[in-house]
Amino acid sequence: MFQGSMVALVTPMQPDGSVDNEALAQLIEFHVENGTDAIIAVGTTGESATLDEHEHCALVKQIVNLVAGRIPVIAGTGANSTTEAISLTRCAKEAGADACLLVTPYYNKPTQEGLYLHHKAIAEAVDIPQILYNVPGRTAVDMLPQTVERLAKIPNIVGVKEATGDLSRITDIIQRCGKDFDVYSGDDATAMEAILLGAKGDISVTANVAPADMHAMCAAALKGERESASQINERLMGLHEKLFLEANPIPVKWALYEMGMMPAGIRLPLTVFSEQHHETLRQAMRQAKILS
Repeated sequence: MFQGSMVALVTPMQPDGSVDNEALAQLIEFHVENGTDAIIAVGTTGESATLDEHEHCALVKQIVNLVAGRIPVIAGTGANSTTEAISLTRCAKEAGADACLLVTPYYNKPTQEGLYLHHKAIAEAVDIPQILYNVPGRTAVDMLPQTVERLAKIPNIVGVKEATGDLSRITDIIQRCGKDFDVYSGDDATAMEAILLGAKGDISVTANVAPADMHAMCAAALKGERESASQINERLMGLHEKLFLEANPIPVKWALYEMGMMPAGIRLPLTVFSEQHHETLRQAMRQAKILS
């Protein structure tokens, strides 16, 4: 249903932690103008964990309104409580989102059967396309390909964001689930190879700061043009790596601040990017030609 470079959008904030609506509008225009193929609203990179439910729903609605149908909006609506995830997913549908992205329930470490029943309950409760999101490095739970295969049989579960960086996992899921179920990379450093293996795109942190190049790289990889995709990806590899010098979204928010795109605000328990890493990330930004 969706493909290409899909930005895991940051939530711009003032130094006091309040959402900066003017900067948000500018970021949306930046992505539309630079070819971003879809916007992921209020996911991990959007600091979903530090927003309350009212703020979360309001921000999804605001992003949908700002995008105004020009590109798809996929709302992050996962939670470690099934009832909360259902509530957030309903909000997203009412706001006009095109689909929802649901991270595996974090912290409480459910079984594979628990993961299946959690996502099945959300899919049955809210009739909107839903994309599973597996990122065990953050959630402490790994949704196995066998569980993804079971969930792929539910009509409105349409894809999975696989963020382990394990390319063999990408191939396994594609083989298990078939051509009608979309697999997306959630790991910028391996995204090009994942797309060449059959993934439909990349849900990307790097796209926040290099949207045009990420769109071009994904487009080339989707066409099977390895050489063209590689030329772009090599220039971006420093960003793929250095944007994770500290926990996402700490570095990427600082990078956007450095680019003059938004204030430096971030919410506790996240903190402003450590000064010791500034020059390392600046060098990656220069390599990518987004800073002079």
